Amino acid sequence: MQGKYSSELALPLNELLTVVLITHNRPAFLRRAVKYYSSLPCRIMVLDSTPERPEGDFSAVDYHHVPQFAYWGMQSKLAYGVERLTTPYMVLAADDDFILHDSLAESVGFLQANQDYGMCHGYCLMYLSLAHGVSYYRRDKKVQEDYASERAQDRVIDYMSQYIPPFYAVTRTDLMKTWHSALPPGTSFQWQEIGHVYFLLASAKARILPMPYVVREINYGASEHSTDVYHSLTYVDSKSVAEREAFTDFLITLPTEINGLDTEQAKAFVEQSYEAMAESLRTGRALAAELIFESTWNQHSKVPDRRFGPLQYVEMPFYNQAFFDRLEQFEFMLHAMPAGRMQLEGLEGIWARQTHLLQARNNDNPESVLDRLWQAHDLNAFNRNVLKRLAGQLDLLGDAEAAPAIHEWIARLESLSVDDHRAVFDNMTSGRLLNWLAARAPSEQQFESIRQHLATNGGGPQFGIFLLDLDNDIDKLQVSLDSLLEGHCKAFKIVVLTTGEPPAATTAQNILHFVRVTPGNFVDRLNQSIRQSPCDWMLLAQAGDEFTSSGLLRASLELMSVEGVHAVATDEVQRKEGGALIDVFRPGFNLDLLQSVPSLMARHWLIRREVLLEVGGYQSDFHKALEFDLLLRIIEQEGLGGLAHLDEPLLITQAAVLEENAHERQALLRHLGHRGYKARISSTVPGTYQIDYRHCEQPKVSIILPAGGDLAELQRCLNGVLLRTRYTRYEVLIAANPHLSAAINDWLGSLQNARVRVLYADRPLTEVALCNAASQEAQGEYLVLLAADSEVVNPNWLESLLNHAQRPEVGIVGAKMIDRDGKISQAGLILGLNGGVGSAFIGETHTTEGYMQRLVVEQNYSAVSKVCLMVRKELFDALGGLDEVTFADGFSDVDLCLKAGQAGYLTVWTPLVQVLHTGELPQAPEALAALREKWSAAFAQDPAYNANLALTGKGFTLGDSAPINWAQLLA
Repeated sequence: MQGKYSSELALPLNELLTVVLITHNRPAFLRRAVKYYSSLPCRIMVLDSTPERPEGDFSAVDYHHVPQFAYWGMQSKLAYGVERLTTPYMVLAADDDFILHDSLAESVGFLQANQDYGMCHGYCLMYLSLAHGVSYYRRDKKVQEDYASERAQDRVIDYMSQYIPPFYAVTRTDLMKTWHSALPPGTSFQWQEIGHVYFLLASAKARILPMPYVVREINYGASEHSTDVYHSLTYVDSKSVAEREAFTDFLITLPTEINGLDTEQAKAFVEQSYEAMAESLRTGRALAAELIFESTWNQHSKVPDRRFGPLQYVEMPFYNQAFFDRLEQFEFMLHAMPAGRMQLEGLEGIWARQTHLLQARNNDNPESVLDRLWQAHDLNAFNRNVLKRLAGQLDLLGDAEAAPAIHEWIARLESLSVDDHRAVFDNMTSGRLLNWLAARAPSEQQFESIRQHLATNGGGPQFGIFLLDLDNDIDKLQVSLDSLLEGHCKAFKIVVLTTGEPPAATTAQNILHFVRVTPGNFVDRLNQSIRQSPCDWMLLAQAGDEFTSSGLLRASLELMSVEGVHAVATDEVQRKEGGALIDVFRPGFNLDLLQSVPSLMARHWLIRREVLLEVGGYQSDFHKALEFDLLLRIIEQEGLGGLAHLDEPLLITQAAVLEENAHERQALLRHLGHRGYKARISSTVPGTYQIDYRHCEQPKVSIILPAGGDLAELQRCLNGVLLRTRYTRYEVLIAANPHLSAAINDWLGSLQNARVRVLYADRPLTEVALCNAASQEAQGEYLVLLAADSEVVNPNWLESLLNHAQRPEVGIVGAKMIDRDGKISQAGLILGLNGGVGSAFIGETHTTEGYMQRLVVEQNYSAVSKVCLMVRKELFDALGGLDEVTFADGFSDVDLCLKAGQAGYLTVWTPLVQVLHTGELPQAPEALAALREKWSAAFAQDPAYNANLALTGKGFTLGDSAPINWAQLLA
């Protein structure tokens, strides 16, 4: 039986059907969905659990703001909405899906004509919206379309055996009310889905009409229908089995057409239905995820160009002109009202490039402006700001052919939405960075004060800008030159080293000087130009690098009176391949981070001219790592003291590509050899380097383990050390108070291991005092402070700590902490973060690379935690150990690191040592206040962080837009 196939409606659709539109925290999706569904001649109910009601006009729909249900309250949210329905039919609609209007009417008509059917839908096509187009995926396979057996069990098994999700089917409202009123509170998403299909098929017949029904957004990860659901049906661990059994007990209590079975038979049938559904998902009998065609929007003809893959499935009902015309309408909405994460990620770069093209230039004329506007249009013809500027320019030039077409296109867009993308772009990283940069420019009054100040001080320092144009790219070169000419600082001379024909004859005395070079001699010519330069500070850049408007101006003020500074690192903004911008806000001089990621840390330094000449200039042997090699030679000759950092971006430049660079590796090996190491360098990620210093000595290490009150923790910690430590020359000192529990005392008394000594204090001591007391009994040359509630992970942990602790310039070495879920719990300490002392990246997966690779490479921090900390015993004693008076309640480890830094030693954090620990920091407000007072300068600006980064949240995100205090720089 196929049922009576009729689309005739006995009543108007608005008396028959309600579309229940569900959304959470996705205002762009919601506005687009409301626009799409509001043209339907039926009732539209919106259930929006977003915490704050989004902006927008929702007067065309029955809008319910229900923040009390939140994301995980889907079950309660649906029950709330279903209970308020008054139409006999309903359909759930996600905010990112397009259910075809005609198909909804067809489905309602079928259910009206067939009262013994409970739900009806058609076939689904999946889409993925991208910046330039839309990709379409086959989801459903051709299946049995009528589930008309009078025996409910047959319907259930037949449907689940070729399972196509019916969650968004047109359904009789009374069935949905029964289902949601019966559903146990707190039911998970996957069991809601499983139970939903079971109940509907057990209660009534079902129909899949041979028609396109919905175009759904594909999941960016694994399919929701073949992961959580499949796992819930098949996992055999005790928790999953218990959940499955409990839900089975619930399903057999439902009022359905499954009758005549006793309890055990009913349970057995439910389990049979689970097996049928799991088998369908496992074999892919009814569901797929296969790319079948791609649709790229043609920016000129304003229609999509479609490209079909080699496999097509003409048995599916999507292959007709009417449906493709409908897809064009959807695509127009997708591009005009973008919302998808991957789409917006792609558009960010396009919008950033368009913003750049819209900026005025010094040498502009009407034709050059129009040319850039057309370039911006061709990048994306849905940007209303670009279109309006283009239309205005065409009107200005009297273009009677192109102007009407652009105005017509604008009108079509604004019939859908008048909102442009500026607000969305401003909230993206690229938009925030551009606005942040703009806020740093001086006002006219400030600039006049700066100009007078510089004039009375000899004009300030002069910058020698050396631009490498080795590809002879005039367009890129023009970008660099324009940015310099349009900037606020004029105290520079530019030397362009080009492989092309110089456009003019110039000399070294000119502001702009061209030098003809070849790939083989450009380093020699560069050094020659530096020797001839009258400038104070040298900067090496590439053609195409764009100078920020205020960066050099601030640098000139900051460098006017500095003494003893040899080289200055600055910040920069980088442009990724697609055009999106990212910030590269570097810490203060960080030797280990420089060695770990030279491509991010060694670029675009300001080098004092005489220092550059003293160390021999740039070396042609390392022409792919010129700046890195130069910095290493400056360190060899001048030490670390003259290397500074200016927290101001000077350039917008192409993002560094992390890739194997033989010249970086060779420069680093040469440098390490100069320092006396026969080091070995390895790379887990191309372009990042891990150094094995290959020390000859194997010093003894004393691991100090203060015993707490938790026996299980203490046992786990000690066993971890004894079982997992590969290094053999160590001892464990368990520092214990006299009044521990009997269980702990008994266990300590039973320890029989030559490596372990138990040291009892003669009176109760704080944990800090216990560590100090134990250090006096230590026989090792190096101490490791290890928390009793921690657990070492990697067997080479002591070797990895000693690898740095044996370096003469290093005082303290700390570890990476992860929790038992594999998430970052602590990764170095930042002063001032979240109002105190904090760690960045908390909650990230332990394999995440982090900002500037800082979660996966070795580097210097101002402080690390004594959860796992190595220090040379001689230095520990010289620093007075841990402060057990002021910082008995917390932060003695931070104080120790800062004392070591004050004494001229580095603190190294290594991700190669991983320790299981919660990472929680002490709640000790008095100790924190004392730490702030003692180390106020470090708290004012942690040199391992950056003043331009936020001190809230997970850290390493762009801080609030703040103008430069130009008046302070003039003081």
